[in-house]
Amino acid sequence: MTTIAWLIPSLLEGSGGHRTILQHADDLRQRGHRCVLYVEDNGAMSGSSLRKTIRQMFGFDFDDVRLGWTHVEPAEMVFATIWYSARFVRDLPFETIRCYFVQDFEAQFNPMGDAYLMAENSYRYGLYPITIGRWMTAMLGSQFKVEATYFDFCADLGVYRRLPDVQREKAICFIYQPEKFRRCPELGIEALGIVKHFMPEVKIYLYGSRSAGRVWFEHENLGLLSLEECNRLYNRCTVGLCISATNPSRIPFEMMAAGLPVVEVYRENTLYDFPEEAVLLCEPTPESLAKGLMERLSSQKGSEAGGQAGARFMQARPIEHGLEQFYSGVELLLAGGKLPKRVVEPMYRQPGLVAEVNPRWASGGEATRMPLPDYGRLSFLPPVPRRMIRLLYYGLRRLL
Repeated sequence: MTTIAWLIPSLLEGSGGHRTILQHADDLRQRGHRCVLYVEDNGAMSGSSLRKTIRQMFGFDFDDVRLGWTHVEPAEMVFATIWYSARFVRDLPFETIRCYFVQDFEAQFNPMGDAYLMAENSYRYGLYPITIGRWMTAMLGSQFKVEATYFDFCADLGVYRRLPDVQREKAICFIYQPEKFRRCPELGIEALGIVKHFMPEVKIYLYGSRSAGRVWFEHENLGLLSLEECNRLYNRCTVGLCISATNPSRIPFEMMAAGLPVVEVYRENTLYDFPEEAVLLCEPTPESLAKGLMERLSSQKGSEAGGQAGARFMQARPIEHGLEQFYSGVELLLAGGKLPKRVVEPMYRQPGLVAEVNPRWASGGEATRMPLPDYGRLSFLPPVPRRMIRLLYYGLRRLL
């Protein structure tokens, strides 16, 4: 039995990244490999509770879960799963196959500086990268001259599917996570504010976080949802909004599997994995995203065609397809082979949808007034607690 060790960041409830790591480790375990999980020690958890916490948060049950990365026992293969774990894997004092489970270009999670450059350096450590999605493989090859392989963005078609008993509403769902800047919560809210101005009858559903954030228009915040609740939401809406400033998440692909057309931003990182027929890529301005959303809302025929195209696209990408791609890469490395060189071309070749920036919205030529976004460190808090903390802070400063 081959032992495969995984160095995993500290657990975060509702994290899609953690779910993807655990899903692939669990698949290897079911195929006969012994998977040992080493969870980052952030001082908030005990080793005895880790297995139960993983089971409660994500539904996976692993026999061997340990706390900390400093005492990794010899294994035939070891996976880094976040940029600062790559150095630990590089420096392990035993012979092993050193791999890198890459879900995003994590350098861009940080401002330019030490953390950005150190995250970039993680791709230069000589680990074997296996990426989710094609863009990361293309980017690692072009920017870092690193050969990687990928597994496609897939969806669990047993969960994400069309529900015949659910009727579509004239509604938008937006994965709104104020604590994740790379998902561009402010940009999405500004775009939805424009839509709500022009189409006040449209329902806006926000989900994906316990934080209420700063939203000035009528909406419903559903908070954290189960996978089944997400699928039901996707079946209720006319269009889904996702914004990927870095590598896409699995969410827009799960929306497509449920037959929901998607609006996303047009950037190099979104050109390699999305089909033109099902996803509308817009320039990353509130006006362009709003225009794309309103186009989908205003055309029942176009919306239905996009939803059907997305569902067809995802029928060829069940979760088993991605797991098999990943497993094939792992088995190749365990057999002493090297990752094949992959030539990856963009899938989306149309230009991005563009709208006029700063248009005159209201009659009489006056622009709609929207609150300026607060980009401070407390922007994830609701307004009242944020003001109270700032008053306390400045009061203490005056006293000191």
